[in-house]
Amino acid sequence: MGQRVLITGISRFLGGRLAQELERDPDVDSVVGVDLDEPEIDLERTEFVRADIRNPLIVKVMQTAEVDTVVHLSIVTTPTRVGGRTAMKELNVIGAMQLFAACQKAETVKRLVMKSTTAVYGADPHDPAVFTEAAQSRTVPRAGLMKDAVELERYARDFGRRRPHVDVTILRFANFIGPDIETTLTRYFSLPVIPTAMGYDPRIQLIHEADALEVLRRAVRETHPGIFNVAADGVVYLSQAVRILGRPPMPVVLPLATPLANLLKRIGKVDFATDQLQFLLYGRVVANERLKESFGYTPRFTTRAALDDFVTGRRLRQVVTAERAERWEREVYNFLRRKGQERFERSRA
Repeated sequence: MGQRVLITGISRFLGGRLAQELERDPDVDSVVGVDLDEPEIDLERTEFVRADIRNPLIVKVMQTAEVDTVVHLSIVTTPTRVGGRTAMKELNVIGAMQLFAACQKAETVKRLVMKSTTAVYGADPHDPAVFTEAAQSRTVPRAGLMKDAVELERYARDFGRRRPHVDVTILRFANFIGPDIETTLTRYFSLPVIPTAMGYDPRIQLIHEADALEVLRRAVRETHPGIFNVAADGVVYLSQAVRILGRPPMPVVLPLATPLANLLKRIGKVDFATDQLQFLLYGRVVANERLKESFGYTPRFTTRAALDDFVTGRRLRQVVTAERAERWEREVYNFLRRKGQERFERSRA
């Protein structure tokens, strides 16, 4: 009997694309996709199960399908998508706890692959130039994706200690980018005018969607226990990225960055969380030597090449007219002037 894989978050981009890759592999006997929503792409051999990983019945799914590999991709990155921070934490943390408990009860499980994020390192002006897998954040995470990711990794490591015969692979992905994937960062880069914090120019490191999928596929089909930073070679400064995108930048004074982010969230443009705003102030760069040497994979796209492919794929320059960009910029500047006047009047009261 070939490999039998269960993928959580099958309705999202990475889950669906990974299932397609595994379907084409003759050595993969079966693929089971678990999520609350149906996959948005066509899948042939994958069996979709509408289930909540927070429900203890998930262990029955594993046992019935005789799953030997679990791929945990069902991690929420923005609170607005699920109705707030409380729901986000419950889906991420409680969901992972229930999933790992189910893996412990399912004797057939021999491999766990979990998608994590380089956000576990935080974003701070005193950070080292490059984070290795052994490094830790200088700040204690108190909320948001960073806090959830730190807890999820701890639960995964605890599970690995309880089940030492299960290979646990934790993949810390840099920010995804590509012509097809939708993330907070790709939506930010798709704005007709890109707001930036005045006086800040962070280093940004990315990972192309194709490289991310290949790393996931290899983690499933090969044996690579441990923690790996999954990031492309090279970095770009945010100012460089804005020029590559062909967008006009809009420098914003730091006190107005959060109000502007809240405005973009309300009008449905970009769902910025607080920890993601920190990334756009201070940036983050990680070492990928362990990915290359121990895991055995070198990303095909550099950070610059991944950004170029995003621009080509989305055809950003052709989509947005100069008139539309100018109108949008005027609306935002009006908002900033209004907020600035409100702050001035409060300070005098």
